[in-house]
Amino acid sequence: MKVMAQIAMIMNLDKCIGCHTCSVTCKQAWTNREGTEYIWFNNVETRPGVGYPYGWEDQGKWEGGWVLDKKGRLKPRAGGRLKKLATLFHNPKLPTIDDYYEPWTYEYEKLLSTPAGQKTQPTARPISQLTGEPIDKISWSSNWDDNLGGSGETLDDDPVLRQMNLEVKKEIEDAFMFYLPRICEHCLNPTCVSSCPSGAMYKRAEDGIVLVDQDRCRGWRMCVSGCPYKKVYFNHKTGKAEKCTLCYPRIEVGQPTVCSETCVGRLRYLGVLLYDADKVAEAAATPDVKDLYEAQKGVFLDPHDPKVVEAAIAENIPHSWIEAAQNSPIWDLIFRYEVAVPLHPEYRTLPMVWYIPPLSPVVDRVTATGNDGEDHKVLLTAISTMRIPLDYLAGLFTAGDPAPVEKVLRRLAAMRSYMRDINLGQAPQEEIARAVGMTGADLESMYRLLGIAKYDDRYVIPTASPETPRGIASLPDFGGMSPANTVQEFHGLGPGAPEACHHEAENSQGGKVSLATWDIGGRPDSMFPARRG
Repeated sequence: MKVMAQIAMIMNLDKCIGCHTCSVTCKQAWTNREGTEYIWFNNVETRPGVGYPYGWEDQGKWEGGWVLDKKGRLKPRAGGRLKKLATLFHNPKLPTIDDYYEPWTYEYEKLLSTPAGQKTQPTARPISQLTGEPIDKISWSSNWDDNLGGSGETLDDDPVLRQMNLEVKKEIEDAFMFYLPRICEHCLNPTCVSSCPSGAMYKRAEDGIVLVDQDRCRGWRMCVSGCPYKKVYFNHKTGKAEKCTLCYPRIEVGQPTVCSETCVGRLRYLGVLLYDADKVAEAAATPDVKDLYEAQKGVFLDPHDPKVVEAAIAENIPHSWIEAAQNSPIWDLIFRYEVAVPLHPEYRTLPMVWYIPPLSPVVDRVTATGNDGEDHKVLLTAISTMRIPLDYLAGLFTAGDPAPVEKVLRRLAAMRSYMRDINLGQAPQEEIARAVGMTGADLESMYRLLGIAKYDDRYVIPTASPETPRGIASLPDFGGMSPANTVQEFHGLGPGAPEACHHEAENSQGGKVSLATWDIGGRPDSMFPARRG
C-alpha cells in the first residue's frame, strides 16, 4: 500500500444558479493575457447541451481518455507511442477554433468617435481577436446554448442523449435543464500526462494537482487530444499548452480556488483524500465501465483507520494533511453520505472533481397528480419519474448505471422531507432516514454540510507544513553528512531538528508577519515560539 494525498473538489449541482461568476473570476485571474481569449479554465454548461468545446463528450470523434486492449491492459484511446510519433506534426483529432469559437471584441472606438448629429445609428461591428478582421456572423461561443437559448439547433447533438438513446421534448413546458460547472478533473490516471511527448505535463506528488511545465512544453498538443474532458488549451501566442492549475498558489497557503471563493451559490467543496497509488491502474482497468464508479471508490483510503495513518506517516505525508483528510467534507460526501459521483468515469482517468446530481422539482409534479407531494413515501417513489431523466444523469455520472444516481436522489429527497418536519416544529420521522439506509442524525449532519455549511466546513485545506519536507529525509550522503544531518542543516535548526519542527508546530502562537519588512537575520515571535533547550 502506497499512500498518497490528493486535493479534490465536489460541486453540488442543486445549488448552481448558472450565474457564471466562477467563470468570470477565473478568467480574470488566469486567462486575461494575449493568446488566451478563447480559453476558459472554468465554464458553466447548460444541460442537456453540447458543452464547450462543441460536443467534447463524443470520444468516438475526439478519441480522448483510455480504453482496454485485447489483453485487458490500459492504452490511450488515441493510440500509443508509435501512433503519436506518426501524427506528431499533424494531429487530426484536435478541436479547431470553430469547435471552440473565434474570440471577438467590438469596434467601441466607432461609438465614441461618431460625430454628433449623424443621421444613422452608429454600430460597433464584432472584430476577431485572432486576425483583427471584422466577423460577418457570430454563430457559436462558449455559452451559445446557455439556458437552452440555442438548444433548438444544438440539442440533438448532445452526446449523452445519443449514448443513452433519449429523446428530449423541446417545448418549454416539457423541457428540463440544469447547470454543470466544469474545471480540469486533476485525474488520478490522467491521459494528458501520458500523451505528452516532451514530459511537460506532470502530476504533483504532494497534492495531485496536474500542471504544465511551460519551459518543457513544445506545443505538440497531444495533451489536448488526450484529455477526454477537453480542459487543456493551446495558447497560439506562446505556443504552449495551458490548463486549470486548481489555483495551487492559493491552495498552498490554505485558501480555496478562485472559482470556489467567488461562487455565489456556495456549491463547491474542497478537501484532501488519501488513496492507494498501487490500486490506481487496477481500478482504471476495470472491465465493465459501470463498475468504474465503485472501483474508483475502492482506491481511496479511510483516513480514520490507524493502519492508513501509520502508512501515510511512513510515506512522509505531513500530519496536517492527514488531519485535513480526517476532517475533509469530500470524504463525508463520497463515503459517509454517499451522495457524490464522478463525471464520466467511463473515460478511465479516475477524475477527482465529483458532483452531487440535481434533484428535480419533483414535489410540484407529484402534487399535480393529486397525491401529497410532501409525503416521503410518495416522494421517494416518484424519484424515478422526475423531470430530469435518471438515464440522462446516469449517462453523465455513472457510465449509464441509474442505480447509484437514484440512491443519491433518494437520499437528497429524504433529507428535505426529514428536515421539513423539524423546521415546521414537528417530530422528526426516523422511518424517513431508515428508508434510505441512514439515521436521523446522518440526515441532519448532511443537511448542515449541504445546506448551511460555513466557509471552514466547505474548505478544509492544509497550509504549508513546518514538518520535514517530503523527500528531504531520503537524500543520499551529501558533503560527508548523513541524511539526518542533511535535514538539520537544511533547516538550520541544529541537533534534533525534526523534533523541534513538531514542537514549533504544536506551540506556535500564530499571527501575521510582513515579509517585506522581515529582518533576514531575525526570528519573528509571532511565527515561532521560543525553542526548548
